[in-house]
Amino acid sequence: MTTAAGDERSMPVPDGIEGERLDAAIARMFGLSRTRAAELIADGNVRLDGSEPGKSDRVQAGSWLDVTLPPPPAPPTATAEPVPGLATVYEDDDIIVVDKPTGVVAHPTVGWTGPTVLEGLLASGVQLSTSGAAERQGIVHRLDANTTGLMVLAKSETAYSVLKRAFKERTVDKRYHTLVQGHPDPLRGTVDAPIGRHPSGDGRFAVVTSGRPSVTHYDTLEAFRSASLLEINLETGRTHQIRVHMAAIGRPCVGDHLYGADPTISERLGISRQWLHAMRLRFEHPTRGGTVEFDSSYPPDLVAAVEQLRED
Repeated sequence: MTTAAGDERSMPVPDGIEGERLDAAIARMFGLSRTRAAELIADGNVRLDGSEPGKSDRVQAGSWLDVTLPPPPAPPTATAEPVPGLATVYEDDDIIVVDKPTGVVAHPTVGWTGPTVLEGLLASGVQLSTSGAAERQGIVHRLDANTTGLMVLAKSETAYSVLKRAFKERTVDKRYHTLVQGHPDPLRGTVDAPIGRHPSGDGRFAVVTSGRPSVTHYDTLEAFRSASLLEINLETGRTHQIRVHMAAIGRPCVGDHLYGADPTISERLGISRQWLHAMRLRFEHPTRGGTVEFDSSYPPDLVAAVEQLRED
C-alpha cells in the first residue's frame, strides 16, 4: 500500500539473509543504501515481529518485517531549469554526449536538492529515452557530483538498450585523469580489489572481501614533488571506484577528503573537490556502428592546480 509517507511493505525475512544485521538486510531486500536503511530504522519506519528493532539486531529467517519505504524521487518536471556549465559535446537522434561541471549529479536521488544532468537536458528541450525508471531516463552511466567530464545519454530506446549492454559488458573505453598524492609504486599498474559499502555504514565505499569485483588500470603521466598525474582506464564501473582504489594504495585523489586526502595540499592548490576528470569516452555507436570518440579538457580549477605543481 502506498501512503503519503511512502510505500508500506510487509513480508517474512528470506532464508538467504538469515543472521545479517537488520540495516544490511533491509538494504539488500529493498535496494537501498545501508545508510538509508539505518535512517528508516531510527525514524521508526521498521518493525520486526511487531517491535521496534535496532539497526544492529540480527534477523532470523521467517521473522515478520514491516517497513515503510520513502517515496521514490520525483521524476524530472517541465519546470526544471537548464544547468549552467553543462555543455553539449555531440548530439544526434540516438545519443547526446555532455561535459558535466562540478556540483551536478546524473539524475534525481533521495536527499539531493542540487542540479542534475537529466533535468538540465530536459529543461533545454532534449528528448531522452524513456526506458527504465522515470527519474533515470536516458541514463546509462554516472559520474559523482564533484567529478567533471564526459557522460553519454541515450535519446532513443534502441540506444538505451545497446549502451546499457555495452557498459555492462565493459566494451566502453572510459579514461579519466586524476591527481593523486605522492607517487604510486609501481608508476604503472593495476588495482584489482573488490569494492563494497564501508562497514561503518556512513555512505563511503571500501575495498572489502565481500565486495563486487573491481579493476582499475593506472599509468603515471607526470610526477611532481608531492603528487602525480595519472591516466585511469576503468575495467569495471563501481561507485567511487577510482577514489576507493587510489586511497587503498595509499595515494588518495588530491582534494578527496572523504577518502583521506590531506586538506593542506588541496588548500595550497586551491582545490575544493577531488581532482578527477572523465576526459575520454570511446564506444561503438549504438545504431549506425563504427567507433566514436570524445575528449574533454580540464576545467579551470584542475588546470590551476597542475600549473601550481609545475611552478613548485
